[in-house]
Amino acid sequence: MLGIALVSLGMVLTPGPNMIYLVSRSITQGRKAGLISLMGVFLGFTTYLAATCLGLTAIFVYVPAAYTTLKLAGAAYLLWLAWNALKPGGTSAFETRELPVEPPRRLFAMGLLTCLLNPKIAILYLSLLPQFIDPAMGNVLLQSLALGSAQIAVGTLVNGLIVISAGGLATFLATRPLWVRVQRYFMGTVLGGMAIHLATDRSKALTTA
Repeated sequence: MLGIALVSLGMVLTPGPNMIYLVSRSITQGRKAGLISLMGVFLGFTTYLAATCLGLTAIFVYVPAAYTTLKLAGAAYLLWLAWNALKPGGTSAFETRELPVEPPRRLFAMGLLTCLLNPKIAILYLSLLPQFIDPAMGNVLLQSLALGSAQIAVGTLVNGLIVISAGGLATFLATRPLWVRVQRYFMGTVLGGMAIHLATDRSKALTTA
């Protein structure tokens, strides 16, 4: 649970489609609009979790060889995120972006769509979630639900805090580029370390009994 929570924290603090949309919407239209959009993102999280848990159960039981492929794909993606955070010229999600004012229904729908089309979320569930499942601990489906719930809790809480503080953070960071670099370097290092750990982990997938 702690491992998936740390990975989720690292990914949610790394600028991606969800963060960029939520921050931009909050700065442009206010906190209420940002929180409505976050509700759509939350539904996207739960949709991915429900679909992935059922699929992971089948993969772990019937296609154990796929475990290695998923693990390496997840490690490679974490390395890519780490590089994007550490490379020169990396950008911050708190740069002001102008968006048109939208009604609540569209805000919710766009939050949901942004989450469903976010490759970070797809890969987190399909490639990273299996790394934290221990077949010796019992039912794979229940473990998947528990770990996925931890990810959703971290992602929703952190995004909610970002939405609430987006305006102030944007103003603060606009005049303090050093803080932006520190955030990028810290999260890049964390993600890189997790990628190396996952790639070198020797645990095996569940096999049929």
